[in-house]
Amino acid sequence: MQPGGTLAPFRSQSFRMIWFANLSSALGSTIQSVGAAWLMTTLTKSHILIATVQVSTTIPIMLLGIFAGAIADNFERRRVMLAAQVGMFVAAVLLAVLTWAGLMTPALLLALTLAVGTGTALNSPAWQASVRQQVGTRDLPQAISLNTIAFNLARSVGPALGGVLISLWNSSAAFLANAICVMVMIQVLLRWRPAGAVPERKPMLPAIAIGLRFCAHSRPIRRILLRGLVIGFGSAGYQALVPAVVRDRLHGSEIDFGLMLGLFGIGSILAALVIGKARQRWGTESVLTIATVAFIAAQSLLGAAHSLTEALPATFLAGAAWVASLTTINVAMQMRSPEEIIGRCLSIYQAITFGGMALGSWVWGALADIEDLPFALHAASAFLLVTLVLMRLFAPMPKPHEGRIG
Repeated sequence: MQPGGTLAPFRSQSFRMIWFANLSSALGSTIQSVGAAWLMTTLTKSHILIATVQVSTTIPIMLLGIFAGAIADNFERRRVMLAAQVGMFVAAVLLAVLTWAGLMTPALLLALTLAVGTGTALNSPAWQASVRQQVGTRDLPQAISLNTIAFNLARSVGPALGGVLISLWNSSAAFLANAICVMVMIQVLLRWRPAGAVPERKPMLPAIAIGLRFCAHSRPIRRILLRGLVIGFGSAGYQALVPAVVRDRLHGSEIDFGLMLGLFGIGSILAALVIGKARQRWGTESVLTIATVAFIAAQSLLGAAHSLTEALPATFLAGAAWVASLTTINVAMQMRSPEEIIGRCLSIYQAITFGGMALGSWVWGALADIEDLPFALHAASAFLLVTLVLMRLFAPMPKPHEGRIG
């Protein structure tokens, strides 16, 4: 592995250990997502309730993310991650037991997926902020890409496994599988001893105010956050409505749903492998524009699809475009965030981006109930197209060295 190469972060034992554990945790998360989304299609016919499964996993990141970032900067990040993973394990076990016992209702399902989302909101800033601690600034972009590959490798395999588990048993098996996968991450965190001093604790509200003030006063950061918001809102139509599309438009099964999500993950992996070189060659704005146009095409194709064979190419394209967009924005954010407040900066970014996703999921789900699924998907694509033009004019991505740290 050459210095600065794609695999350079794997020279760090801590990064290797956490990377594989995170792969396990992400695998369990995607299996559970399939189980929760498909279970809701069996509990209700409402498109908005089906879309609300996506809302329940993302809205805690919007509501709690900024506080989670301050926690990540004020406490040992390993302990923060450990507490979050234990909470997610408990929620996964409850999901498995209640579903197996036949006691699950739409309200219970949403409440427990909300609990899982809360764990994710607490874990994510601490995990992302610890990456620089594991590999240093030089290999940070490659480490982010490798973490993206792990997540999307899980997305390519997890949905298919989830579909098989649901078809052989029911969604309780998917929830149990997630609990087992989370245990792997818990074991690794119990063994990891990060180097460096424990952060000096600061009062929570002033600490949050410092992060908010930095993001508000930095013009490059403001533009990055705005791009994350509009892409999160517009792309949520695809993410939230795929279960309903498979059930109502494609007349598919849980296996078909898993196949759709798996192909999304494969597209994401392939994009993650090349996105770094693409950014170096063409720049962040060009890559983000190409990725957004590709996602618009994929979302529109899904809205027009009447069969699985028509929908699968759109799914693959959506996966590649989605990861290219969010990875580009994430790297831009991390490279412009000071180390002492990086957890807060990343939590603000996630709160805004995932808040856009949560709001978008609700809006496009409601629109699908009022009109129909194709109308909602085409409307989401139209939103992305209009905002892409506006963003390029009024909120372009920062130049390579604009506001960059290190």
